[in-house]
Amino acid sequence: MKLSQNFSLKELTQSQTAARKGINNNPNEDQVVKMKALCKNVLQKVRNRFAKVVTVSSGFRCEALCVAIGSSVNSQHAKGEAADFEIYGISNRELADWIYHNLDFDQLILEYWNEDEPNSGWVHCSYKGEGNRKEYLQALRNSEGKTYYQKCHPAEGPSKSDINDSYIQ
Repeated sequence: MKLSQNFSLKELTQSQTAARKGINNNPNEDQVVKMKALCKNVLQKVRNRFAKVVTVSSGFRCEALCVAIGSSVNSQHAKGEAADFEIYGISNRELADWIYHNLDFDQLILEYWNEDEPNSGWVHCSYKGEGNRKEYLQALRNSEGKTYYQKCHPAEGPSKSDINDSYIQ
């Protein structure tokens, strides 16, 4: 099933952990509707803008998969509202900043990015539709290896009016 021009349900539900543990990671109808909204309003627009493959490392996670990987069963991944992704050859910081300046989203997290390694980490982005917070965070690890989050400040970028409309569909 296609969720948008370049994204499929299979792509947003695949999980090595689910396959290894025999977990059925299939969403219900409501979750599919939310994944379509995420693809239409975030992932497809990113794909159109950069004209490169957007690699989704984690999309939908059913409750059993959340438990298996130590994630919250209430996460936006479990609702079908979030994906972790990157574009090889594009700095994850550049990608996240572009999303911040140009798209509507709920939460955007630049995960474990290191300025000395532009392709380090990945981008997490969620989309709820109504009531999006447009919250931009960076996930980092402290000296004990524990994750913490801080507000991320994007580099200056083009305003929506500066964007070529052919990229945004």
